[in-house]
Amino acid sequence: MAKSKTRDMTKGSIFLQIVAFALPLLLGNIFQMLYNTVDTVVVGQFVGKEALAAVGSTTMIVNMMVFFFNGFSVGAGVVISHSFGAKNREMLHTAIETTMAMTFLICVVFTVIGVIFVRPMLLFMSTPEDVMADATTYLRIYFFGISGLLIYNMGSGILRAVGDTRRPLYFLVLTSVVNILLDLLFVVVIPLGIAGVAIATILSQFISAVLTMLLLIRTDDIYKLTFHDLKIHGKTLVQILGIGLPTAIQSTITAFSNVFVQSYVNVFGSSVMAGWSCYNKIDSFIMLPMGSVANAATTFVSQNLGAGEEERADRGTVISLVITLSITALIATPIYFLAAPATRMFTNDSEVIGYSVLFLKTNIFFLLFNCVNHVLAGALRGRGDSRAPMIIMLSTFVGVRQLYLYLATHFIANTEKIVGLGYPVGWTMCFIVEVTYFLITSAIRKKKRRLPEVGNGNR
Repeated sequence: MAKSKTRDMTKGSIFLQIVAFALPLLLGNIFQMLYNTVDTVVVGQFVGKEALAAVGSTTMIVNMMVFFFNGFSVGAGVVISHSFGAKNREMLHTAIETTMAMTFLICVVFTVIGVIFVRPMLLFMSTPEDVMADATTYLRIYFFGISGLLIYNMGSGILRAVGDTRRPLYFLVLTSVVNILLDLLFVVVIPLGIAGVAIATILSQFISAVLTMLLLIRTDDIYKLTFHDLKIHGKTLVQILGIGLPTAIQSTITAFSNVFVQSYVNVFGSSVMAGWSCYNKIDSFIMLPMGSVANAATTFVSQNLGAGEEERADRGTVISLVITLSITALIATPIYFLAAPATRMFTNDSEVIGYSVLFLKTNIFFLLFNCVNHVLAGALRGRGDSRAPMIIMLSTFVGVRQLYLYLATHFIANTEKIVGLGYPVGWTMCFIVEVTYFLITSAIRKKKRRLPEVGNGNR
């Protein structure tokens, strides 16, 4: 019998369990990000500044749908990992069947919505005319193939929920290489321009989706997927949505608010748009460790609570914070001093490089606040409390950020730096509110844990 690829996080060294879970996930996220980043590099170097701005401006639109789906994936992951930690095989299979049935339904809905509403969304963002045609072409092709991305994300989410982060990584390494080769084929060898990078991306994503589905179907492990059992179980779906829907709403509205941020940037023209695009790519790479450790914290907390190990779950949260803050600081410091060389990976346009450096140097160290935001949100979701992170992040990432942008650009100055500060203003306010909430609720939970012991003593 083949050795199980699952990971029981309720035993052993907490630090090693979190690192062993997060590291393959981090590497996988790096390779997944390479899809869009390679697109950016290829169009920036071989197509032009307008195409670079087009790819960057479409990211926020794609993220609205992907982040909504990932919220659903978080809910599914918590239910699956909790069932796995409790060793409840029947609940685990029911959760997996419901999750994949919903995934296929969402794929159809997102494809239709994405293709139909491409141009209205771009017009809403005040996309300049010299960028509109390329952005429309890229997005329409991308949405035609978005099912590959969604199926892979959910399939790999199921594997991560039972502790298997390695094989999704292997698939991403393979398909990232394929994506690079196809990008070069469809842009340099066959000059399809921005359409070429979109085609390369969706083909690569479909390969990763097929590989992940084959693994789930052919495995003999506890998480095996059988197509004839696929159905949506109402009670399980309610559990998944109870955790995942707040996360999905928060992520989607935050992404939608970033469309407004993009519209503030678009006012300055294609050079600033391209610089903002480069900044966002570099910034996203710096944020990968916090996202990976936050996901590890969610699974760790959920599994341990499922096994009744509440104190171990709390220690895992603290260790996750120390890990992500340390890694982010180590990455951000050299990038601060090497901002210009980092941007030259995407473009040689001096004006674009200048704007990218401006945004990077203004914002980069505020990411330490965001480390705390993401890890604590991950731990809260692992507890089954996804409503609080949703409310906190919506009020700060969306409400505070949009209020700041409106007031600052209308009453202080409408400059590139003022607009760029919109992100850290939201991160900082979120840090203050979320830390306060987490400390208060943790104290309440500890008090409740001690109450039965006091009661027994009185008897």
